[in-house]
Amino acid sequence: MNKTREETFSLPDRKFTVKTKNREFTCGSGQPLMVISGPCVIDSPDLLFETAEKLVEICDRQNINLIFKSSYEKDNRGSASNWKGPLAEEGLKILAGVRERFGVPVLTDVHRTEDVAMVAEYVDVLQIPAYMCQQTSLVLACGETGKPVNVKKGQFLSPEGMESPLSKLHSTGNKNVLLTERGASFGYNRLVADMRSIPIMQSLGAPACFDATHVIRLYGISSADPAGGEPKFIPHLTLAAVAAGADALFLESHPRPITARCDAASQLDLKFYENLIIKAKAVRTAIGSPEKMGTYTL
Repeated sequence: MNKTREETFSLPDRKFTVKTKNREFTCGSGQPLMVISGPCVIDSPDLLFETAEKLVEICDRQNINLIFKSSYEKDNRGSASNWKGPLAEEGLKILAGVRERFGVPVLTDVHRTEDVAMVAEYVDVLQIPAYMCQQTSLVLACGETGKPVNVKKGQFLSPEGMESPLSKLHSTGNKNVLLTERGASFGYNRLVADMRSIPIMQSLGAPACFDATHVIRLYGISSADPAGGEPKFIPHLTLAAVAAGADALFLESHPRPITARCDAASQLDLKFYENLIIKAKAVRTAIGSPEKMGTYTL
């Protein structure tokens, strides 16, 4: 006798809402795709505004919600001599200027607990770097600001392990949290993406974002070296993540990546950006929504 078993992978309600004086939007349950994009680090004010202008034009044309991202400081560099960004208030004022000029919310990462309050004054979304996602004092400080928080999943964590930083943030009363998959360690210098991470992290009660631009980095090789990344695979991973039900996409982007002062080997060239967004939206249309993906028969 043939036997079948029907199983359903149900997803809880999940919302991540961002507000500025000009815009308000939500990603998660029943919501369209959202993107987080911008240069890895602030190379210069001119470069940042050039990139922001192009990203806003593309995202407005494609009717997709944008959070502009760039780091005012990169503390996890491979060498002490590498560019770390404009740092402190200089960099944060540049980010605030992007929001003022283009009306988009801005995001940056924060590395130290003592910097959290200052950073929260200038940006709309705080980001906890992957290496720091288990740093309890930092996670709690970010949660206590009441700002939306994006947590990058550590390369060393399973997707189920993201329940730890999520519960810490929730303990502060802050439920406005996004969880971002950016690959898991595979050997010493390569990351791989497990697409099961997306529904697993969604099942924890937070929207899931996917970052292809860090998955394709080849660690141990300078990010300024063209051999330090495989950006040709960004479209494959991005579209696979949308097909797996990602609520948002994280795409570090730059008008001239090879000249970037950080992650030159892995950022998405802006000339390919709009075409990828068009394809991502088409995949999302094809699958319907993540909530409709979870029933199957064995």
